[in-house]
Amino acid sequence: MAAPGRFRVRGRHYCGGAPRVKGVKRLSYLAHAGMDMDMDLPPFTLERGLEFSFDAFFLIGSLVGLALYGWGVVRLRRRGDSWPVGRAIAFTIGVLTVMLVMCTGLNDYGMVMFSVHMVQHMVISMLTPILLLLGAPVTLALRALPPAARGSKGPRELLLMLLHSRYMKVITHPVFTIPMFIASLYGLYFTPLFDFLMESKTGHIAMMVHFLAVGLAFFWPIMGVDPGPHRPGYVMRMLELFAGMPFHAFFGIALMMASQPMIKTYANPPASLGIDPLLDQQWGGGIAWAFSEIPSVLVLIALVYQWYHSEQRAAKRSDRAEDRNGDQELAAYNSYLASLQARGQ
Repeated sequence: MAAPGRFRVRGRHYCGGAPRVKGVKRLSYLAHAGMDMDMDLPPFTLERGLEFSFDAFFLIGSLVGLALYGWGVVRLRRRGDSWPVGRAIAFTIGVLTVMLVMCTGLNDYGMVMFSVHMVQHMVISMLTPILLLLGAPVTLALRALPPAARGSKGPRELLLMLLHSRYMKVITHPVFTIPMFIASLYGLYFTPLFDFLMESKTGHIAMMVHFLAVGLAFFWPIMGVDPGPHRPGYVMRMLELFAGMPFHAFFGIALMMASQPMIKTYANPPASLGIDPLLDQQWGGGIAWAFSEIPSVLVLIALVYQWYHSEQRAAKRSDRAEDRNGDQELAAYNSYLASLQARGQ
């Protein structure tokens, strides 16, 4: 083990300033460089976990996402159209949650502490997708993108083709989304696949992108504002939501009740952290178990809100139809009653 304040990579020792938060920054590159390493990080604190830590992929991706969303909103307003402020706020917060767990010290500590990694997983797979979907980015794109010239296909037309494709019908169907949501826990953490992905920067990025994509695919048909190929009734959406949540609880309980570390990557944390790997795993299991309740409540609230407004819109459409038709249904019903009365006489 390297001496305090230093870190070791493949037998060579480098000054890392481990007792300082600044040292965490300097370890960030090596933490994600895909090297065989022992990292001497100082004990985890919230201050160190929230310290900025550069990650090019997620930082640039987040900024590009915010820029494109902002461009769409500005384009709508310049032509006189409005866009709900609440949607813009939800999308912005959703992107910020990605930056929170991937562009801070949480990403560094997540490489060596299972409990911190599980915070990343829960946020990016369950909280971030909900907020992004409430921002309705697809609807914004369809309204902001200009239509292509006749006979050609532009970005808007390609997006519409994707939305109506067989591929989207498959990946948004509960027969696919629920098993994939479950497999992201059991098929990843309880197999050697997780250790393999954690060995390289590319694997780590791919895993986090997978968590985000699975969360988006799972929650989109349930509570997404954007149009999609699979959109069941509200009762069925609630059933889809609760179909996957118990497996999160079982996963967390399995980790909490284990008598030994179950994930090789976190079995031997750096001594400088001063943590027990089994206790850290139990904390991670508790996070997985408890965190699943928060998104469930948020999605349930969003579903009830959408259901209520859907009923309100349906009632208004019915009232307008009656006004146009001169209450034909009521007249028909009165005629039916009159015919019954005539028969009785």
